[in-house]
Amino acid sequence: MLDLTLLGSGGGMPMPNRHLSSMIIGYEGRKILIDCGEGTQVAMRKVRSGFRAIDIICISHYHGDHIFGLPGLLSTIGNSDRKKPITIIGPVGLKKIMEGLLVSHAYLPYKINLIEAAKRDIGFRMSSGILQENIEDEKNEIIFSTLKLNHSSPCLGYSLYLPRNPKFYPEKAIDSGIPKQMWSKLQNGEEVHHEGKIYKPDMVLGEDRKGIKLSFVTDTRPTDTIPAFIEGSDLFVCEGTYGDNADIKKAIKNKHMTFKEAADLANEGKVKELLLTHFSPAMDNPSIFGSNARSIFKNTILGYDGYKRILNYD
Repeated sequence: MLDLTLLGSGGGMPMPNRHLSSMIIGYEGRKILIDCGEGTQVAMRKVRSGFRAIDIICISHYHGDHIFGLPGLLSTIGNSDRKKPITIIGPVGLKKIMEGLLVSHAYLPYKINLIEAAKRDIGFRMSSGILQENIEDEKNEIIFSTLKLNHSSPCLGYSLYLPRNPKFYPEKAIDSGIPKQMWSKLQNGEEVHHEGKIYKPDMVLGEDRKGIKLSFVTDTRPTDTIPAFIEGSDLFVCEGTYGDNADIKKAIKNKHMTFKEAADLANEGKVKELLLTHFSPAMDNPSIFGSNARSIFKNTILGYDGYKRILNYD
């Protein structure tokens, strides 16, 4: 199960009724933060999401509306007596950016691990709250993937996938005479050797089952690579900077998207639901333009600060 809260649904500049881009995801008591615009701490206080359990921070790009909340948040986490390392992922240039942002923080009581992911599209697994590459056969851990986007600065999209074990059939284990104490290992995909016999997972497991997939894409123009990246997402969180189709020239110039373009991507990617966010300050009421997306992709949600969602296995 993944639970997520949209902390800020705005882009460009903070508004009285809208914080800047940020989303927090909960998984087994740990937290993952995607983007950290100005006001993120205030938004977290409003929804009582907590911040001490944040293990991973994913930054889409280095425009201020996505990162200016980061120095203050890291300081507050430090004041909470946090000792465990935090991993920050971002496009190329992350080290230089972090050096600048943290110039006023000479000391933090925890280590920050930096991962520049824009030089190549990468995949990680989260094991015990720590991101690691090349972990083989980890079960029930989140798999992270990144995608280069098309914005006015290096920018990443993120995909989080929580695998699901095949269904376990106890009756198969009983029929095969497998001792009960071996069941859990087989259920986790491990081969078991016991009293000269070899028991394999396929003796007690069914077919592979779909896991939970969450994709996050902002800020960017539509690209040919996005549909495959988001394919099959249970929830596709996408920028909708411009609601009006007439604003397409602005979207192209500023390398953003309209509601219609986001909906087209949702259709192509065969996602279950689309959550629009990152609304322009000039768009005071995004719901006015909701039909521009829903006429193309019916299952469209217009995001707002504090929007909560739980993603469960089907």
